[in-house]
Amino acid sequence: MKAMTKINKTNAARMLDAGKIKYELIPYTVDENDLAATHIARELNENIQQVFKTLVLRGDKTGLFVCVIPGDKETDLKKAAKISGNKKAEMIAVKELLPLTGYIRGGCSPIGMKKAYPIYIHRTCMEFPYIYISAGVRGLQIRLDPQDLIRTVHAELADLTAEKE
Repeated sequence: MKAMTKINKTNAARMLDAGKIKYELIPYTVDENDLAATHIARELNENIQQVFKTLVLRGDKTGLFVCVIPGDKETDLKKAAKISGNKKAEMIAVKELLPLTGYIRGGCSPIGMKKAYPIYIHRTCMEFPYIYISAGVRGLQIRLDPQDLIRTVHAELADLTAEKE
């Protein structure tokens, strides 16, 4: 019999507990050379459309905001800017991520950031009974109902991705 590894709760998980939100912590093997959501989806044997990545952007008018999109998609910066009330938006530099959010690249969760930034979640999350988001550390995902995530972080549904031909 294999010994069960204890999974340490992250801030994101504790916040879900506090809100009495049902979720599951799902560990996966980290590849330091491949932090992409596509790697996580393969590790979890899940549909990449259900594995969401958390991106932090800076708008020219409103400052920082967060986009949560399917792992195989790219953010459409024009759409993101418009939905967030900006003329222009750009990704923040990786070195800014930890000081601004409390999270590192490959472990950034929309739940439990240092500040409550506006959060926009790609509308396709509603097509699934559950989605995955980072639990706030590399190697751990949170599986939860997208509606619970939206309520927890006061997110807005939006069309945020660039359509690939």
